[in-house]
Amino acid sequence: MDMRVSPHFARGEFACRCGCGFAEAAPALIYVLECVRERFGRAVTINSGCRCETHNRAVGGTDGSCHLRGLAADITVRGVEPALVADYCESLVLERGGVGRYAGFTHVDVRGARARWSG
Repeated sequence: MDMRVSPHFARGEFACRCGCGFAEAAPALIYVLECVRERFGRAVTINSGCRCETHNRAVGGTDGSCHLRGLAADITVRGVEPALVADYCESLVLERGGVGRYAGFTHVDVRGARARWSG
């Protein structure tokens, strides 16, 4: 059974896709994702959460990726444009996190410093 880490998310949703078992998402990240879920009233899909170093390299992640520390998630919200999700994420993380804007998803992280980019 997959352990719930919040009302709408289970630990396994954050798990590294290589199957290594790394699935320790930061509480601050989980809070941000719960806020996104509440704001849009729709399920948030975590396309990429935690990543081990091997998997991060395999998917072309950066050496210092926040995914390596359970601080980041690449997300989609069904029926909501990624730009709208990114706008809302920016209002949540402010100067304490990163938001990456991509055509098909939004990256959000809680790195502790401001970062913004488009991919």
